[in-house]
Amino acid sequence: MVKAAPHTVQGPRLVALITSVCSMGFWLFGYDQGVMSGVVVSPFWLAQMGHPSTVMVGTITALYDVGAVVGAIAAASTSEWLGRKRTLILGATVLIVGTVLMGSAMERVQMMVARVFTGIGIGYITSVTPVYQSEISLPEHRGWQVCCQLTSMLGGLMLAYWINYGLSAHASSLQWRFPLLFQCVFALYIIAVTVWLPDTPRWLMRHARHRTPQAAGEDEKTDEATEVLARLRALPVAHEVVQRERAEIAEAIELEAREEGSWTDLFKDHGIMGNKRFFLALGIQFMQQMTGINIVTYYAPTLFQSSLGMSEQMSLFLGCWLQVWYIIASFLTWFMIDRVGRRKLWISMALGQCLVLVLEGICVKLNTPSAGVGAVFLIFAFEACFTWGWMATVWVYPAEILPLKLRAKGAALAAGADFLGNFLVVEITPPALQNIGYKTYIIFAVLNFVNAVIVWAFYPETAGLTLESIDRLFRHDAGTPTPEDAQEQPRRFWEKMQWSAVSTAATAVERAKIERRARASGHDVSESSDISDAKGSREQIENVKEKSL
Repeated sequence: MVKAAPHTVQGPRLVALITSVCSMGFWLFGYDQGVMSGVVVSPFWLAQMGHPSTVMVGTITALYDVGAVVGAIAAASTSEWLGRKRTLILGATVLIVGTVLMGSAMERVQMMVARVFTGIGIGYITSVTPVYQSEISLPEHRGWQVCCQLTSMLGGLMLAYWINYGLSAHASSLQWRFPLLFQCVFALYIIAVTVWLPDTPRWLMRHARHRTPQAAGEDEKTDEATEVLARLRALPVAHEVVQRERAEIAEAIELEAREEGSWTDLFKDHGIMGNKRFFLALGIQFMQQMTGINIVTYYAPTLFQSSLGMSEQMSLFLGCWLQVWYIIASFLTWFMIDRVGRRKLWISMALGQCLVLVLEGICVKLNTPSAGVGAVFLIFAFEACFTWGWMATVWVYPAEILPLKLRAKGAALAAGADFLGNFLVVEITPPALQNIGYKTYIIFAVLNFVNAVIVWAFYPETAGLTLESIDRLFRHDAGTPTPEDAQEQPRRFWEKMQWSAVSTAATAVERAKIERRARASGHDVSESSDISDAKGSREQIENVKEKSL
């Protein structure tokens, strides 16, 4: 009989270790976003960089996002043959190089090169950690762990602000060098722990990794993937649960071998609207940055200082508490993301952000003590709206909406689109605040309204649907109403302005909810409803509702 490997760390403890390095990757992502907020207002950094203009400050800060786009695309091309753990170690190593260059920068060019290197490292890390996490987790834990990683990102952001504030009174270059160099601690943790961790069973199985026989009497090589799977589940290799999960992984790999697409397939239909779904994934992550969140994330102290006339120390102090509020507010998303759904959160929070930014612009324009208090309150309100509607949902959606054929490459490029939007916002913010002041907020208010309209018109709901049923929504015959449906429920004028997949998905989500409710009540609805079928009249849904009551 084949025995499980004699490793001391297994089961929940092993999963926790892998989760810790994946969460630390997003912690680094958040920390590096927040650390520059204090660096760019440090008089010692400004002097060391030759007192750069606001445009140059924006460029230096935004080059990080250029590097992140490069890193995300590179990860999409190399992570499959490198493996999950080696890709993560590579990203952390590149980030350390960039961090050391930043912390030791003596002039502007070195700082700019360092920002690119740091971004490349983050691009690698943020592209591979969700994959690493999802491939070792039980299905029922994946959604919670996505929110966990994004909350970790906010933890890193908050820590960066507090370190900046703590060193703001230190009259030397340590004021900005230490916060930048401190990132190395987190990257070193990732490397030190990950080197002892296994790769994922899925990757090991796909690449046919085997161990040489070690025990006497073993005639065949032990499958390393099965061994790792047994460690993750804290069960013997021969256990039924381990063997069943291994068979499911093998079946999925065989399917992907037939279905895996090339880069050009991202722009082809393939009868499942693959290209349209790819554009949805790109669009939602790019639109996340068009909300204007990184005006607050990168430049909150600059906003408090330049727009509201606060001192440097008070600006940093308020920025610290802003990030504390940000992380507290994010916990509510854990409960709303599946219960409310992606579309409703996007639309409602985009409209909320639009209103908040209009009021923020008015307060900055008035420039009175009372308006200043109102402006600070509104920035807190903006971060709440963003974390409830446009943070975790945007990172979940690409993997849901993309077909299996395009999922790995499409999700990586969607992350690249996020970093590209980030670069544009971070680049234009300093000169915009300097030259047009309060009108900057109005521009982003308009962009939030546009985001809400685009989501309403083109983005189908995915909450509560299996990945397979989402695929069926996009078959070319799925969104075509039957003659009975057309007679029974004619589409209203505003519904005709929506993509047909939106209403088709709404029907599928409603049917899925009804079936789950009916099953929980012990009713059989299989004869009157099939949630895997995207089509279905409203009368059929009402019949199912009656059976479930």
